[in-house]
Amino acid sequence: MRPVALSPENRRAALDAMASTPLDVLVIGGGVVGGGSALDAVTRGLTVGLVEARDFASGTSSRSSKLMHGGLRYLEMLDFRLVAEALKERGLSLQKLAPHLVREVGFLYPLTHRGWERFYAGSGVALYDAMSKASGYGQGVPLHRHLTRRGARRMMPALKKDALVGAIHYYDGQVDDARHTMFLSRTAAAYGAHVASRTRVIGLLREGDRVVGARVKDLESGTEFDIRAKQVVNASGVWTDETQSFAGERGQFHVRASKGVHLVVPRDRIRGESGLILRTEKSVLFVIPWGRHWIIGTTDTDWSLSKDHPAASRSDIDYLLDHVNSVLTEQLTHEDVEGVYAGLRPLLAGEDEATSKLSREHAVGTSVKGLVVIAGGKYTTYRVMAKDAIDAAAHGLSTQLDRHAPPSVTENVPLLGADGFEALWNQRHMIARDSGLGVGRIEHLLGRYGSLIDEVLDLIEQRPDLAAPLTGADDYLRAEIVYAATHEGARHLDDAIARRTRISIETFDRGTSCAVEVADLMGGVLGWSGEQRANEVDHYLKRVEAERESQTMPDDETADAARMGAEDVVPVSTRAGEVQE
Repeated sequence: MRPVALSPENRRAALDAMASTPLDVLVIGGGVVGGGSALDAVTRGLTVGLVEARDFASGTSSRSSKLMHGGLRYLEMLDFRLVAEALKERGLSLQKLAPHLVREVGFLYPLTHRGWERFYAGSGVALYDAMSKASGYGQGVPLHRHLTRRGARRMMPALKKDALVGAIHYYDGQVDDARHTMFLSRTAAAYGAHVASRTRVIGLLREGDRVVGARVKDLESGTEFDIRAKQVVNASGVWTDETQSFAGERGQFHVRASKGVHLVVPRDRIRGESGLILRTEKSVLFVIPWGRHWIIGTTDTDWSLSKDHPAASRSDIDYLLDHVNSVLTEQLTHEDVEGVYAGLRPLLAGEDEATSKLSREHAVGTSVKGLVVIAGGKYTTYRVMAKDAIDAAAHGLSTQLDRHAPPSVTENVPLLGADGFEALWNQRHMIARDSGLGVGRIEHLLGRYGSLIDEVLDLIEQRPDLAAPLTGADDYLRAEIVYAATHEGARHLDDAIARRTRISIETFDRGTSCAVEVADLMGGVLGWSGEQRANEVDHYLKRVEAERESQTMPDDETADAARMGAEDVVPVSTRAGEVQE
């Protein structure tokens, strides 16, 4: 397998191929489950297309807690099967599938009661570790250990003395969700899938009682065309019901959206070296190390407003600050918050009104011939969800093909960048010396690109000016923006600042100070006119302004109205790089 760039040329070729040649499987949705489904299908030897209405991971899959974890709290709910499944997937990603993107992260679980709680919580964490080892993929994850209050506060000096009587320290996995999701689609493309973002499904094609493809619109050119496919997989997450309605059917189940809000604060605002997991009256609260930052989250509330841009309100931010401040010696304020992001979890609708109690498990529906619907689940188990969806599609294909599709092989298919990552990590000092970059910078690049780091370094060798950091966002090199546009499918400014990098949540100005520089770098390789560059910057600045305003509003309704004040789509560029109004 050779790496394939998600370049403008590749996108154009993918659209042409999907328009001209019938597919075995068409996947709708470029989130983690859609990308995983495309990879699962194409590695079974099927012809595959994937279309995404916006950008890869632009919905739920870029707005998670950024954890690959078993879900310790699900043990308390006695959902052992879900935890065992998730722990296996966590280990697979850490050890085999994406070691360059997934890494271990430690958490401190403070104990607030003497005696019984240490036994109760300790038994749960011990079972968690045992299930991890039993999965066959937990060997590299350190075991938990018990700490006294003094030992816990030595690890986390930020904790109030009266906030705990002791603690348990355990490990889970962490992932840059947006990059991981993009890598899934890019890996699928490397195996031969036709992949295109900014391509919206506007209808499903029917022949009698069977779905036989989709009518799509290329949002970059305005062109509409049909994609014929023997099986269509609806992996559109919180938009499942809307996509399902194109088939004229209600479907077997419904998806309910739960809003999760996260805050990002600088690392120096909380003194400590470990993450935290805190119990709340509704669920749990994480404080997660994230490079030079902490991620604090999450909320878990019902959301029935715009699914395109869920908004965080001031009450959401106050909720998170109040809960984390209850255990911190130095209180966080609104002025400490660098970034805020809100995402929607696609939960299978149930009878319970509390979204924190709805199912995190997934379901596959095939109520319409030719259409497979996959919904629910959690980020960590995306591969199992994708396998189940393509198993259902393969069953449908068996009546249409003269052969049965092979079983899933994705348990043994590393993502691009994984092959050789450990060796390159060991050689990082040599790479730094040869490239002229610092070791810290090489570690940063390896953790984002893995063994594809050579492609980024080649850009710098060709253009030494790309070795400079971005103005106002110096964690990232100028080369990373160019690479995002040439190799990673970034089509607009928002794609690069919010998802290929995480500048939008890691800087106090939300990326506004580097917006012009990023637009110039992207425009240079995408052929943007001066007008298009100005439009891109204007759109991004308005997006940030609208998000900031929404975060001052008291409730969901007013926050949603404020966030909708920014237009969703900038004027689109034609193939010649001109602007369409």
